[in-house]
Amino acid sequence: MEPVQIYERLKQRFPEQILEVGGKPDVFAVVDPGAIVEICEFLRNEPELWFDCLSNETGVDYKDRIEVVYHLFSYRHRHGCVLKVKLPRENPQVATVETIWRSANWMEREIFDLLGVTFLGHSDLRRILMPEDWPGHPLRKDFVEPQEYHGISTVRESPIIRLDQKH
Repeated sequence: MEPVQIYERLKQRFPEQILEVGGKPDVFAVVDPGAIVEICEFLRNEPELWFDCLSNETGVDYKDRIEVVYHLFSYRHRHGCVLKVKLPRENPQVATVETIWRSANWMEREIFDLLGVTFLGHSDLRRILMPEDWPGHPLRKDFVEPQEYHGISTVRESPIIRLDQKH
């Protein structure tokens, strides 16, 4: 099934929860954050859609919002789709999709760790890359890296490499 047909099915089934369909060349649907679980369950369970794989879940920090982006794929039907939820920068929260696709577990932990999105209902929402007591979320545009962490300098000095010199 072509992505446009998938999004049409979603708009028919969830007319109030599909907020926008757009994007070129990659089409996506913006979903009401409160409906993400219901919509994902529909996409996984509907025989003609059968999205059995959450291939990627990531977060993006824009100046005015945080987005969580879900890349879904159906191995049975060989088609895919992309969903997005837009969250406020202050206290971004959305329900976990871990109960639908187990692959969400670590991806949501990474988004939580690096962007500060809370995934409500997640089975083990804790940092996955940064130390538990790391201040802030390093991929946020407003993040200011501390000069040191537990007495260890966080300053990285990069050597200057000149292109006209042999190494």
